Amino acid sequence: MKKYNKIAIIILLAGFTGMTQGCKDYFDLNENPNLVQQPPINALLSTATHKAGLNSQRFASFNAFYAQYQASPSAGGATDTYQITDNSSQWDNAYYAMADLSDMIKKAEASGATEHLGVGELLMAYTLGLVADTWGSAPYSEAFGVEGILTPKYDSEEALYQTSLTLINQSIVNLQKTTATIKLDATADLIHKGNRQAWLKTAYGIQARFLNKISKKSTYNPASVLAAVDKSYISGTDDAGMAVFSGINPWAQLAVSNASNLLGGWLSENFVDHMNGVKYGLLDPRIAKITDKTVTGTYKGTRNGAGNLGPAANTVHDENYVSLISPLTNRTSPLFVLNYFELKFIEAEAAFRSGVSGRARAYTAYLAGIRASMDKLEVSAVDREAYITNPIVSVGEANLTLSLIFKEKYAATYLSEDAWNDVRRNDYQYKDFKMPEGAVITGFIRRVAYPSAERSKNGVNVPAEVSLDTPLWWDKP
Repeated sequence: MKKYNKIAIIILLAGFTGMTQGCKDYFDLNENPNLVQQPPINALLSTATHKAGLNSQRFASFNAFYAQYQASPSAGGATDTYQITDNSSQWDNAYYAMADLSDMIKKAEASGATEHLGVGELLMAYTLGLVADTWGSAPYSEAFGVEGILTPKYDSEEALYQTSLTLINQSIVNLQKTTATIKLDATADLIHKGNRQAWLKTAYGIQARFLNKISKKSTYNPASVLAAVDKSYISGTDDAGMAVFSGINPWAQLAVSNASNLLGGWLSENFVDHMNGVKYGLLDPRIAKITDKTVTGTYKGTRNGAGNLGPAANTVHDENYVSLISPLTNRTSPLFVLNYFELKFIEAEAAFRSGVSGRARAYTAYLAGIRASMDKLEVSAVDREAYITNPIVSVGEANLTLSLIFKEKYAATYLSEDAWNDVRRNDYQYKDFKMPEGAVITGFIRRVAYPSAERSKNGVNVPAEVSLDTPLWWDKP
């Protein structure tokens, strides 16, 4: 992966100056005469694509504990045990990103920059989805560009979902146009390097993800999901990744910090046992491309809530954690917004849910998703095919189940910001998936408490808290 260049950083810094400089609304700051009040549209593009990548990691950094990819090395960790935690940073970063996107959308509409408009609408839908999938109801319709509103109302979970779908549909329309007055700048676009067609594929892929998310609802339409998949990625080279950092990939920073005994990024026992042969009797070769073996030459995870069990001090590498060896978490690894292998599992699920006529397509997509995930992690062809052809994995079309699709997708979407959605849609029904030790609620976590910063700024509109095992709108029939 090439390192970012100086031009990209200059544009990026210019983009940051445009943050929240619009009308006096929810996220406005006082105007600073030293900041650019009207940033160029490509500076906003740089900011938007940069923040999309960073926000994907920021949200995954805490929901990975709920999906049990990660665990705290200390017993009774707050996130591990479903205590109320303050995620003001993720909330604010998402809304700052959406404030910039709102400015970009307005500027693009005014100038006829339809390519920028399409990207802005898509990333607005994506970011709004991060918020809604974490907290539920949230401000949107009154949050941006509404003069004088400092305490915007909360839109319902369902309304936010419909808003995101509308934004995605508008994005697709605009990205299909070839008459843009200003083209996407290759240097400023930190995800697809100015490639409109690549963005169009990503828009269809995000649409497929959103449409598939409501699998528990009576309105779920597998045909619509499959239609979107058909217009999206055709290989892993289409993936949407952002690889510009002030320093190194933030997942890699966890590994670097562990080497200095600043502990973080430890892998959950649930995930490691999902991969190391304990649960399924088959070693998944992807684990060697995710983490290093422990000092005992094994793969051993940390039980959520229990912490590192020793017997040595937890500064000894006797349990697994995020590693610099991985193509997903090394110093220059991109932060992915969407991957081809995820879309193959979405296709497999939707085809399976479409009925008997879709089973052949479902099985083909299921195997393709595993293969694409292996390729992304640079597993050797020999190890890849040995795993895929094992009868535990290649069960045959007639024996394919949703459980198998979810099982393999869980392995593939390690550290994805969207993986917790799948875990909830699957009702945590993975083999031997345990409640955290010392959990403070009786059921698996389904949502996050509203952050303290939002209660301070907009407490009059923040919904009353409910138990964190209360499902979101799309997570129940």
